[in-house]
Amino acid sequence: MRIELIISGFGGQGILFAGNLIALSAMKEGHQVTYLPVYGPEMRGGTCNCTIIISQNEIASPLVYHPSFLIIMNYPSFLKFMPNLKKGGSSIINSDLVKPEEIKNLQILQKKYKLYFVPVNSLAETINAPMLANLCALGAFYQITKIFNLKNFKEALKETLGSERSHLFEPNLKAFNLGAKYINQNFK
Repeated sequence: MRIELIISGFGGQGILFAGNLIALSAMKEGHQVTYLPVYGPEMRGGTCNCTIIISQNEIASPLVYHPSFLIIMNYPSFLKFMPNLKKGGSSIINSDLVKPEEIKNLQILQKKYKLYFVPVNSLAETINAPMLANLCALGAFYQITKIFNLKNFKEALKETLGSERSHLFEPNLKAFNLGAKYINQNFK
């Protein structure tokens, strides 16, 4: 088992937080993990990404050129990373910002990859927490891969939030569950 994941979107969408959370959850599961955030000169609103490798074996390099999985949160990230997705790979795509009807070669892409269009912004807004779209995407990732268990995810979330942000645990968990539920209801 080996998953090479790139998460990409705008700065301020919680891309690096989500990547760190996936890596920590997988570590708690006993997997070998690398996490490589990409900090550009951009601030909130610019693009950012991170790579995570999760494996049962040792990982020689944290670099990912042809990921097996993508989480795409905006259109510029779709344009940049979709061409690099490994054939047969999977992608969770934020359908609020990357509309399937606007993708010219969608049928070709659907033959090469497993695409999960998930309206993560809309899901987060249903719980009045638009900043938690990243956790909705993370819940979708969990539901598709089951690469870590919920107990380890909850521990990782508590650890990542820390005591100063512990009041955010329940809203984050609720958003995570919305993403998982969306996959269950729409892709099974």
